Amino acid sequence: MLLQLDPASQIPLYRQIRDQLRQLITTGALAVGDRLPPSRELATRLGVHRTTVANAYAELAADGWIDGHVGRGTFIAKGMDNHKNAPPAQPYTASLDNGYLWTMLMADAPADDPLDALVTSHFADARTISFTTARPAVELFPVEEFRRATSEVLRRDGRTLLQLGPSDGYPPLKEFLRADLRRQGLVFGDRELLITNGCQQALDLVRKVFLRPGDTVAMENPIYPGAIQSFRGGGIRCLGVPVTEQGVNVDALESLLARQRVRLLLLTPDFQNPTTSTLPLDARKRVLELAARHQVPIVEDGIYATLRLRGRELPSLKALDAHGLVIHINSFSKVCFSGLRVGWMVASEPVIERLRIAKQATDLHTDQLAQAALAEFGRRGWLAKLTKKARVLYRARLAKIESSFEEYFPEEVAWSRPEGGMAIWITLPAGLDASALLFKAREQNVLFTPGRYFYFQNAQLNTLRLGFAGVPEKKIEQGVEILGDLIKAELRHRRRAPEAERAARVALV
Repeated sequence: MLLQLDPASQIPLYRQIRDQLRQLITTGALAVGDRLPPSRELATRLGVHRTTVANAYAELAADGWIDGHVGRGTFIAKGMDNHKNAPPAQPYTASLDNGYLWTMLMADAPADDPLDALVTSHFADARTISFTTARPAVELFPVEEFRRATSEVLRRDGRTLLQLGPSDGYPPLKEFLRADLRRQGLVFGDRELLITNGCQQALDLVRKVFLRPGDTVAMENPIYPGAIQSFRGGGIRCLGVPVTEQGVNVDALESLLARQRVRLLLLTPDFQNPTTSTLPLDARKRVLELAARHQVPIVEDGIYATLRLRGRELPSLKALDAHGLVIHINSFSKVCFSGLRVGWMVASEPVIERLRIAKQATDLHTDQLAQAALAEFGRRGWLAKLTKKARVLYRARLAKIESSFEEYFPEEVAWSRPEGGMAIWITLPAGLDASALLFKAREQNVLFTPGRYFYFQNAQLNTLRLGFAGVPEKKIEQGVEILGDLIKAELRHRRRAPEAERAARVALV
């Protein structure tokens, strides 16, 4: 089987492998029942990462071209004999039909990301235990109460809500948020608040308003992948600040700000995604002092702060901000109804006005019915009630996943001890690759997110994130037991390998 890859092509390597294998099948060069090389072997031949080959195999399997059998290998599927008489697959040319020309015209090259195929191929499978996302538990959603809230606002203000509205947000929702956030120490005026389509749009608006090609952004590394997607590209330079068990490394940040002209700083002080660390109060004050000294605005992502499960509450950076340098972004997504995509930004009035103009050019305004329903839902006290229930449930699930680690993980595995949030950060023994572990776990219907997807510099391949909030306790224990067995098996294999090598050397003497 001869495959030829073009590393300089705009087409991701895994797609090149996938498409060439399809062509070999349709032309009869590969027959039904033929065995494909193991992903590790083919990756070695082609000089690519094993996950690149595994991703190509995953897409072929999802489309029915190949079948994988645990312990036996991967084979051309029986249904593919119908393709023998099909016309040969034509090589790609730069045309609008096959997408090559479109790809060449796009500003950014597509990412070669094998995770998407794994998650989408198993996401709807009831058998799968998925730790991949940090999302609310759907069983918490008070659908009936939300229906009543929606019906009420439609009855009362339906004709207004179904018209165009103000770009800065639905006034009753803004009023509710101002009152609610005041209890968290955030005091601000109406013109200092902007409603957005979640935190993802907030990050995008910040990039559009404040950053130009050549500008430098400092971000935690690792960090939420959506932030990487928002800020990388377009000539923007991203510099990573390492994250410790106590949040962002403030000493490293101070050194970076002294050496580099940083235009913007992005931080998640509470239950940082993915490391789950929390920045102590003294460190928060020091970060604000550094930002003021170097005149660097801070974008504070506070999306997990509401989900404190243990320990004492800490004021947000915005609540401590005496210089007006902090842009605070947040969302309803981690507590309730993440599909509604309603979030907000708090900043000084001139900043919000510029962001509002940028939002107006993007989408005019966030969905008014969703805003109104959430405002009514909150006004009736249902949001506060839901938040309390979420904390109770997630506290129990956090305890379950930690006790499962103690029972099933080998002692060589380390994990974070979060005070809140929805996930736990795992560090495997040095030399183990979380991406390779994922492909083995998938065979047993367990999914997680390898740590390398959270890094944009110096990726630590032996890390992974497990989201526990949306997984029932029984499945948490089952999934951790499977992962623990796989890790133990890999460690046994590593210990046997040197012994086998020594035995082979002795046999040659």
